[in-house]
Amino acid sequence: MTRPLIAILPLYDDEKKSYWMLPGYMKAIEDAGGIPVMLPLTTNEEIISSIATTYRGFLFTGGHDIKPDLYGEKKRKECGPVNQERDIMESKLFDQLLTLDKPVLGICRGLQLINVLLDGTLYQDLPSQFHGWKALNHSQKPPYTNPSHSVRIKEGTLFQEIINNESLMVNSCHHQAIKDLSSQLEAVAYAEDGVIEAITMPTKRFVHAVQWHPEFTYHEEEYNFNLFRAFVDACRHF
Repeated sequence: MTRPLIAILPLYDDEKKSYWMLPGYMKAIEDAGGIPVMLPLTTNEEIISSIATTYRGFLFTGGHDIKPDLYGEKKRKECGPVNQERDIMESKLFDQLLTLDKPVLGICRGLQLINVLLDGTLYQDLPSQFHGWKALNHSQKPPYTNPSHSVRIKEGTLFQEIINNESLMVNSCHHQAIKDLSSQLEAVAYAEDGVIEAITMPTKRFVHAVQWHPEFTYHEEEYNFNLFRAFVDACRHF
C-alpha cells in the first residue's frame, strides 16, 4: 500500500534560532502508514504554493502562541511568545489547503490556529481569562504521557467514529484555548469545564484538530492512534 507524503509544520527554538521536531509527530504518522516530512519555515509565496501542491496531507503542530492581531485583539501581558514568520506561513498555507481540500490535522496550537484563521478568537491566557480554569489542569508538567483530565466526545459525529470512544482521558499542555468558535467549525469534544478540546470543519474532506497531544500517547492509547490512522488514510485516498 502506498505511503503518502505528509508535511509537518516545523517547531522553532527562539533561543537557538533553529528548527526542531518532536519525534512523536513523525513516528505517529510513520506508524500509521505515512511518510512524515518536516517543512522549512518560510513566507515565500512561491515556495508555500509548491508545498501545498506537493504533499498529500498537513499536520499543524503545537508551539508558539498565535499573534492576537490575527483575531483582532491587543496582546495581553499574559500572552506568551509569538512567531510572526510561522503565523504568516501557516496562514498562507492553510488558505491554499482549504481551496485544494487537502487533509489537515491540527494539534494544540494547530487547533487554535485553524479557529483563528476561520475568524474565531482565543483566550490569550486561560488562568487570567477563563472563569473555570482552576477546576482542571490544562497546563500539566511532564511527563506528558500522564493523563490530565477527561474529555467528552460529541455523539453522532464523524470525529466520534474516528476516535471510537464517548469519553477520554487526555494529557494537556496549553494556556490558550478557543473562546469564540468559528461559524465554519463544529466543536466535537469538550473538557468538563467547557473548554473546547476538538473541532472539525464539516464542509471539508478532512479538517480535524485536537487541543491535547496525541503524539505522546498514541502508542499506548488506541483512540489517539485512531486519529493518526484516519488522517493518514484520508491522505492516502486524496
